[in-house]
Amino acid sequence: MAQKNDNKVKKPNIFVRMGRKLKETFSELKRVTWPSFPKVVKATCVVLVVVIVFLVVATAINFGLQELLKVVTNIKGIE
Repeated sequence: MAQKNDNKVKKPNIFVRMGRKLKETFSELKRVTWPSFPKVVKATCVVLVVVIVFLVVATAINFGLQELLKVVTNIKGIE
């Protein structure tokens, strides 16, 4: 006869585990070194400038390829 192993450690229910994880998260957030406001503004400006530069480059490439397609499709064949 096989006996059940009653010595197993039961996992706490989902709400207890979520509560523990939430406590750990908040305690970890208290130890985070947050950047100063001027650093955040500077980093945000850098990100915006990079995004705008890539937008301009991508738009220019798109426009160039669109014009090239117009030139290629408007060429008349030998009549």
